[in-house]
Amino acid sequence: MKKEELIFVPGPGFGHLASGLELAKRLLDHDDRLSITALVMNVPFIPSINSYTRSLAASQPRIKLVDLPQVDPPPPELLTISPEAYICDFVESYIPHVKTTVTDIISSLSNSDVRVAGFIVDFFCVSMIDIANEFSLPPYIFVTSNAGFLGLMLNLPKRHDEISEEMQMSDPDSLVPGFFNPVPARVLPDAVFNKHGGYAAYVKVAQRFKDGKGIIVNTFAELEPFVLRSFSDDHRIPPVYPVGPVLHLKGQPHPEINQDQLDKIMKWLDEQPQSSVVFLCFGSFGSFSPPQVKEIALGIEQSGFRFLWSMRFPHSPSNQFTNPEDVLPEGFLERIEGRGIMCGWAPQVEVLAHRAIGGFVSHCGWNSISESLWYGVPIVTFPIYAEQQLNAFTMVKELGLSVELKLDSRVGGDLVTADEMAKSVICVMQSDSEVRKKVKEMSEKGRKAVMDGGSSFTSITQLIQDIYNRKQLI
Repeated sequence: MKKEELIFVPGPGFGHLASGLELAKRLLDHDDRLSITALVMNVPFIPSINSYTRSLAASQPRIKLVDLPQVDPPPPELLTISPEAYICDFVESYIPHVKTTVTDIISSLSNSDVRVAGFIVDFFCVSMIDIANEFSLPPYIFVTSNAGFLGLMLNLPKRHDEISEEMQMSDPDSLVPGFFNPVPARVLPDAVFNKHGGYAAYVKVAQRFKDGKGIIVNTFAELEPFVLRSFSDDHRIPPVYPVGPVLHLKGQPHPEINQDQLDKIMKWLDEQPQSSVVFLCFGSFGSFSPPQVKEIALGIEQSGFRFLWSMRFPHSPSNQFTNPEDVLPEGFLERIEGRGIMCGWAPQVEVLAHRAIGGFVSHCGWNSISESLWYGVPIVTFPIYAEQQLNAFTMVKELGLSVELKLDSRVGGDLVTADEMAKSVICVMQSDSEVRKKVKEMSEKGRKAVMDGGSSFTSITQLIQDIYNRKQLI
């Protein structure tokens, strides 16, 4: 039986890397002929990536990880003013190293029974498509977010041809293909408003989507049927393969892990009634100003519910949890003793999986949304940056699967008040709410989608077959 090799270029950053490697594992589970070589770009300020990739390499013999040489990163000021431009510049600086590595891989396999069949790149790495074409390898793009975000990106080049400048928050609601509702400008990703390279980076990425032989997206047919149907009706769009939910369910290794703290969290959850605890967690980079922290604290206290709050501090190089008393309301920790736990890092997957968790106040990163849906935990939307506002809009307005706290909150924006927080938490924790019922139903559909015969299982099977067939035609 002919063996096939795929070359993966996952995006830099833990969320993109984890999703890319979980997709790789999913493909291997589908086809014994496959092996995968993943080319890893190490981001200098995220050391936990190394521990994750090492543990994966030890457990997956058919995934080979190649650590690409270090490059000089873009100026740190660029990361501050436009993370998207920083990432794109960082990725492009790796093009010579990726080309050399692919040359070596193909050369090493030239006298073997293994054929390199395809090239799968994270959507932030679409500049690598030229390398795939140079080696006559069909390139496929992996979108780690949802189909709604993909719809926005597919529409962006058309909009740019008509209006070649950044969007404005004051722009009228727009009809984005694939969205049932008009999309307010205020929920679009930060990058489309960014005059310091963010908008240009998004356009540059979006313009390459048409050059892929297919687009793999981390969603499933039952979750976003409307937008997925809109793709199939447009012959200009490459085939779209919904393969989600692609999840990293073993949890993220973390440099701040403290086993005593972890044991304390899980022991406390074990002692709480089922679906009685609100979990507040805002991602690795999700932190708030002291005034906003106070409003969140007063709101969660006012709600009356038990809670677990993973709090991060802004502008801390190590992002360590140190002294919450400096920013929390006076007497707060004493008043909530026994009813709530404050921590720095929290094992999000393990927490969401726990029977005591009844609601999740989240920044609405797509990985976090996918995890909460998997475990049937309804979300209160509190987006902060990137495409999180659009994710929140999708979950609340398009799909009816989340409770709206804010759809357009951003770093440096208006404060979310304690009353708003309390009202949303009370709403999400209602045991008989329509949102809770719908989330439970979607959780079951998501789990069935990845099982043998499910929609995502079938989509992955089709993807593998299409890669094989397309390589034979080249």
